Amino acid sequence: MNREQMLEKIKQAMPEKRFQHTLGVEKTALLYAEIYEESTEKASIAALLHDYAKYYPDDQAEKLIREENMDPRLLKYSRALWHAPIGAYLAREEFGITDSEILEAIRVHTTGSTKMNKLDKIIFLADYTEPGRDFPGVEEARTLSKKSLDAGMLFALRRTIAYLSDKEQPIFPDTFDSYNTFAFLKQEGDVERFE
Repeated sequence: MNREQMLEKIKQAMPEKRFQHTLGVEKTALLYAEIYEESTEKASIAALLHDYAKYYPDDQAEKLIREENMDPRLLKYSRALWHAPIGAYLAREEFGITDSEILEAIRVHTTGSTKMNKLDKIIFLADYTEPGRDFPGVEEARTLSKKSLDAGMLFALRRTIAYLSDKEQPIFPDTFDSYNTFAFLKQEGDVERFE
């Protein structure tokens, strides 16, 4: 499937506003990939497919989570988290993506994980800081993300946890674990990674 075919299929799966967000995430992911010397091809594909399952029907998503042995804890948490693992599954099944790094970047772009590689961080932060995002702190997030992926991740995870906590919403355990991973790295004196 070429880029134009991929874009058309993605566009059909979401409202125009979400499609524009997706293009913004790709633009930002490509910028971060250039800065951090990551594959721009992988960054582009993961960014374009990161929200492909955002509007996937709940009943089908729930069925896939069960049938494909995805993390069963997802079913107890916000449906907003489901599209990441479902999206990784659909990227493989519908788009023929077999690269494990691309699939993992899609899978963890909402919750983070304790073993995030460069591409995972790029997609997570591109989603958080793309040009269409407008929330208090987004400019700081953009600045940090251009200087250090780890500093960007620590900031984004801290703000996400605070936001959900303020709304008294449950927070998926992987998000806490991911935050702790970056906080411990900084606390243990791996300062170079945060500058």
